[in-house]
Amino acid sequence: MSYEKVEVPEDGEPITLADEETGALDVPETPIIPIIHGDGIGRDVGPAAQQVLDAAAEATGRSIAWMRLYAGASAREKYDENLPDDTVRAIREHRVAIKGPLTTPVGAGFRSLNVALRKKLDLYANVRPTYHLDGVPSPVTDPSQMDMVNFRENTEDVYAGIEFEAGTDEVQQVKEFVEEEMGFDSTIHDGPVGIGIKPITEFGTKRLVRRAIEYAIANDRDSVTLVHKGNIMKFTEGAFRDWGYEVDEEKYADVTITEDELWDEYDGEAPDDVVVVKDRIADNMLQQLLTRTGEYDVIATMNLNGDYLSDAAGAQIGGLGIAPGANFGDGRCLAEPVHGSAPKYAGENKVNPTAMILSGRIMLEYLGWNDAADLVREAVEETISSGTVTYDLHRQIEGGTKVATSEFAENVVEKIHDLA
Repeated sequence: MSYEKVEVPEDGEPITLADEETGALDVPETPIIPIIHGDGIGRDVGPAAQQVLDAAAEATGRSIAWMRLYAGASAREKYDENLPDDTVRAIREHRVAIKGPLTTPVGAGFRSLNVALRKKLDLYANVRPTYHLDGVPSPVTDPSQMDMVNFRENTEDVYAGIEFEAGTDEVQQVKEFVEEEMGFDSTIHDGPVGIGIKPITEFGTKRLVRRAIEYAIANDRDSVTLVHKGNIMKFTEGAFRDWGYEVDEEKYADVTITEDELWDEYDGEAPDDVVVVKDRIADNMLQQLLTRTGEYDVIATMNLNGDYLSDAAGAQIGGLGIAPGANFGDGRCLAEPVHGSAPKYAGENKVNPTAMILSGRIMLEYLGWNDAADLVREAVEETISSGTVTYDLHRQIEGGTKVATSEFAENVVEKIHDLA
C-alpha cells in the first residue's frame, strides 16, 4: 500500500478480514494500527494512550506498529486540508484505528470531521460503554449502578447534514415545497428560517438494532432498550421503534422476549438465558438514567438521542474525561473518546487521558486481545483509586497526588507491569 500523505511503518502487518459474513478479523501479532492524535488536548491524550496501549500489548506478548495519520488542525498545518483522502483510505484499508478529539466549530465553518469520518467509512454504530471506576468522584450516591452500553446510530437523523441556511435560494425552495406542495402552509413562521431534514431508514435502524441485540447476547446482558420520541415524531422515531421490534422478532425471537411477554408469561422475572427487548420515550429515559439506573444494560437509539443520553450517563460516572467510545462498521472499528478537544488546555500536559486510554481498551477487545484490555481497565482503576490523578479529579477529592497527563500514563504503565 502506498500513500502520499501517510507513512507506513516498516514493521507490522495489516489487519485483514477473515470472514466477510461475520466481520471477523485476522489480527497478526504486530498489527499496523492508524492513530490520529487529534486537535487541542489530543496532542496530550493521544501519546498518553499510545504509551498505555503499547504497555498492555507488550505485557501480553504482542506489539503495535502505529501509523500516524492527520486530520483537523494537524492536517491543515501539513497539507492545507481538513481530512486528506489518504487518512480515510488508510483507516479503511487497515480496518482498526484510534483517534483523539477533533474540533467542530459552532455555526459557520466546516462540518464535523468526526461525522465525516463515520460517513465515509460507514461506521454506523457509535458505541459508548459507561461504567464507574473506583475512586472517581460522582454526583450520584451509587455510581456503580451505572453499567450501560449505548448503541447510537451514526449515519442518519439530523446528523445526516441535510439542512438549508436561512436566506438562501435552497431554503426558500424547500419552504415553498413544504407549504405549497405538502400542505403545511401555516406551520413555518414568517421571516428567516433554517430547515433541516431528519431521515430515519429501515435499513439504518435494523442494522444498528441487530448490532445492539447481538452485543447483549454475546456479553450476557439482560436487556436492550429502544429509545425514541415516537409519540411526537411518529414517522421517524416511531418508525425506529417499530423497525427495532421487527428485527428482533425476525432474527432473535428464540433468545429474546418483549417487556409485555416478561410480565404476561414470567411475572417480571426474566429467565437467565434471554434478553428483554423494551422501549422508552427519550425524555423519560433521561429521567430513568437517574432514578432506575440499574434497570438498563444496552441502549439502541438514533443519532441525536444517543448523543444526549451518553453524555448524561457519563456525568453519572464522573464526567466525559473518563468516558470512552468507538465507532463500528462491518469489519471496522475507529475508537475515540467522547469528550471534545478543549483547545484552551492544548499542550498544557494537564488533562485527563482516561477516556482516550479506555477507548483504546475497546479497540483491544475488538482485536480479540481481551487479556490486554482487562489489564488496561484494571491498571487505570488502580491508579485512580490510589489517588494518583490529573487536576480535574484532584480538585474533587481530599488528599491524593496531582499529576500531569504524561505522568498519569506512566503510572498506569507501572500498574500494568505490576499486574502482568
